[in-house]
Amino acid sequence: MAKESGLGWTTCSIDDSAGTLRAIINDVNSLSFSTPRGVQDWTGIDKLANERGLLLADFQATLNIVAFNDAASTGAHTVLKTVPSSSVARSFNLAVSGQTLNNEVIASDYQLQRANSGEFTSTVPLALADGAVPTWS
Repeated sequence: MAKESGLGWTTCSIDDSAGTLRAIINDVNSLSFSTPRGVQDWTGIDKLANERGLLLADFQATLNIVAFNDAASTGAHTVLKTVPSSSVARSFNLAVSGQTLNNEVIASDYQLQRANSGEFTSTVPLALADGAVPTWS
């Protein structure tokens, strides 16, 4: 396919603390993710412009969850409520238009917000856990 909108998401899954992959795509209303590389300045004093080299690859994401869903084994709250009490890496899988990006991540926080309008949402920051280079397939 050529150019597409962001409407074709088919997968947004993350492990629960027991290591079972759970689809939370229905609870996530937006997300952001990046695959940055570290950069080191290698500029010598003999140069008139910057010289740089690429360092380690990384993966970071933030999930924005639309509602408080505590349905047994399928709701985002049920999957993520153990973030503060467990120190486990989790598989995190994304797929859009047949392209997949799978990473082992750590969830560093489970931020819950209750707005004055009554909305009850959450945000979950994720970061690469296992040293594997993020690769689309």
